[in-house]
Amino acid sequence: MSKPIVVVGSLNMDFVVRMKQLPARGETLNGWGFQMLPGGKGANQACAAARLGGNAKMVGRVGADIFGDQQRTSLKAAGVDTSQIMSTEDEATGVALIFVENGGQNMIAIAAGANGRLLARDLETAAPLFTPEGYLLLQLETPLETVMAAAALGRSRAMTTILDPAPARPLPPGLLSQVDILTPNETEALVLLGRPAHELGAGEADELARELLKLGPRQVIIKLGAKGAWWSDGRTNRHFPAPKVEAVDATAAGDTFNGALAVALAEGKTVADAIPFANAAAALSVTQVGAQASIPARGRVTEFLSARP
Repeated sequence: MSKPIVVVGSLNMDFVVRMKQLPARGETLNGWGFQMLPGGKGANQACAAARLGGNAKMVGRVGADIFGDQQRTSLKAAGVDTSQIMSTEDEATGVALIFVENGGQNMIAIAAGANGRLLARDLETAAPLFTPEGYLLLQLETPLETVMAAAALGRSRAMTTILDPAPARPLPPGLLSQVDILTPNETEALVLLGRPAHELGAGEADELARELLKLGPRQVIIKLGAKGAWWSDGRTNRHFPAPKVEAVDATAAGDTFNGALAVALAEGKTVADAIPFANAAAALSVTQVGAQASIPARGRVTEFLSARP
């Protein structure tokens, strides 16, 4: 069995509506294809890690409600250890409202619910999961203090910490210095550096990665969507193109990437070998609607990679 992959993070129920185009401020548009699907960045990453063959364990909070039950059922079906998903009696399970336009781009609003009640002290009961040489996946949909406590615990247990800095926000050096691999998308990279949002130009990802390394992480992978990923560890700087697919819904593509990256690393691959696997898994995820529903199984990713020239 591969090394354990512990995910500390959010669990949301996603309410998804398909649309011809995303609404402007104050605009009402007709949509179609409503679906209610398990999601949340933490749960998505745990689902991806398990579905792709990893030994995944989820730490988080849900409400004592039907959505919380559905989250546990979905993750168990994927093969995730859900023993550290805690119930919160006086708070509802988190929800996300997601609009998806033709071409796959989306707009998301989140009500944190029980995710906001995941506290640093909750890690005490989950501490036995934090084992040496394991992998720790973190995001920012739970309280920052909890994320920082988890990163510190992971570092004390000699784990490899992978931080997805989403939703985008500035972060303290005390957290970034605990991170082994930082995986922002373009927007998140710019926010971390205090720069205005814009589409990255040719060669700009290299510059951003170098600047992000100065904030404390040991390696940086900038997720560039359809353009692939840019990796820098201070010595090597390299672009990894993404496979070309017909995008339907980009929801959870970044989460799928992180889960797949952790699986490949836990199996002993180098980062340079792990990124193409993560790119392939993320590319396949955007061809389906939904978060966890879109995450491919290991066999599909293997077939997809073997069929490429």
